[in-house]
Amino acid sequence: MAAGFALHPQLAADTVPVADFALSTVLLMDEPAWPWLVLVPRRESLREIIDLAAPERALLIEEIARASTVLQSLFAPDKLNVGALGNMVPQLHVHVIARNIGDPAWPSPVWGAKARERYQPADLQDLVRRLRGAFA
Repeated sequence: MAAGFALHPQLAADTVPVADFALSTVLLMDEPAWPWLVLVPRRESLREIIDLAAPERALLIEEIARASTVLQSLFAPDKLNVGALGNMVPQLHVHVIARNIGDPAWPSPVWGAKARERYQPADLQDLVRRLRGAFA
């Protein structure tokens, strides 16, 4: 982990660690309605993708592609949503969400679409195991 890096408390509360890439920590959003990963570059005080140096921006894109490929292979979604919004959590993070026609928010964004739920512990443990295996 980069010196001075700390995961934003809201991200820590809403996610479960899955893997570490060269630049980013990969987190699973604890929300069973959608297979949803969050990539957080382990750099201090970043808010925007443009805050990364050019080589790290390129690396982040490759890490997003890797996360997307894993979600696609495990869940065969109709669409992958990728975004770096940061309106509620200012720390740079990128959402990679597997979407399916007819999911609880389709075709709208997932934010605020339904009341928040959390995985059952056994389901969460199984999914984290599957994701880690796919990233290995």
